Amino acid sequence: MRAVTRAIATWLVRRRFVPVLALMAGLAGLLAAPGQAQAQNRFWLVNNTDRVIERAFVSSSRVSDWGPDILGTSVLPQGQRVWVTPNFSDCVLDIRVTYQGGGEETRMQVNACGTSQVVFGRAGAGAGASIGGGAGAVISPGRPAGNPSFTFTNGTSAVIREVYVSLSTEPNWGGDRLGANTLAPGQRLAISLPAVGVCTVDMRVVYMDGRAGERRGVETCSVNEFIWR
Repeated sequence: MRAVTRAIATWLVRRRFVPVLALMAGLAGLLAAPGQAQAQNRFWLVNNTDRVIERAFVSSSRVSDWGPDILGTSVLPQGQRVWVTPNFSDCVLDIRVTYQGGGEETRMQVNACGTSQVVFGRAGAGAGASIGGGAGAVISPGRPAGNPSFTFTNGTSAVIREVYVSLSTEPNWGGDRLGANTLAPGQRLAISLPAVGVCTVDMRVVYMDGRAGERRGVETCSVNEFIWR
């Protein structure tokens, strides 16, 4: 009788937990599959110094090799910028530039997935530049067509505690993009979205006092900044 009882108990445990284990294994496989998630580490490289950038290097912070010069045979003049698309998916990057006539600067441990530009020199952005590209990243003179990523600016007089942005084709809002942070009046937040041919986004904010607001079907492929008012 005891043997029968143990056999029934074992059967019930397997019936209950085997599907769960299978589900967990399936999820692990999806997470491990290469190329499933699109990198969001694209950014503007901006030269706001009074010197010409002769060479530029972009690499993952987890490797020690800078890789090739992404400018190739070209340079990045004063007041110019280029759109950089790294050829790897890491978010945390190291960036190094060297100037004509000597000298260099670096930006280490940059979270490229959380910013829209990396500026050398004073803050701000210049006009587009037309230059070539090396093997470390793909660069282009302007914002690529069909890219809905943008900078969200709080143009109200109230502090925002939650920001949700998703493509209009998505069925839900996704996570709060501020996390544990808040967005004070005038502050900006880089919004990275996948370039999948959709240019309209939905936005929702929640203020510190609990009030909420929404914008639906906002076209962002043609803008670099959206001011929430």
